Amino acid sequence: MSWQELERLVNDVESDGVIRRAMKCCRSQHEFVLAARRLGYRITRVDLQLAFEEEQRELRMAADQLAADQLLCGDG
Repeated sequence: MSWQELERLVNDVESDGVIRRAMKCCRSQHEFVLAARRLGYRITRVDLQLAFEEEQRELRMAADQLAADQLLCGDG
C-alpha cells in the first residue's frame, strides 16, 4: 500500500491551492485516483478505501470513548 503517498497527497492538498482545486473537481473515487496519478502521486482505489475504513474505525472509537466517558460522569 502506498500510505506515504496518500499522506503526501493529503498534506499537499492542504497546503497547495493548485493541487486542492485539481482534486476538488473530482466527482468519484476513480476521478480522484486519476487526478492524483496525473499529479504524480502513486495511489490506488484500494488506498482510498483503506483510508476511509481507518477513518471510520477512528470515528467509532472516539464515539465509543465519548459514550463511555459520559456514562462514567453520569451524563448518559
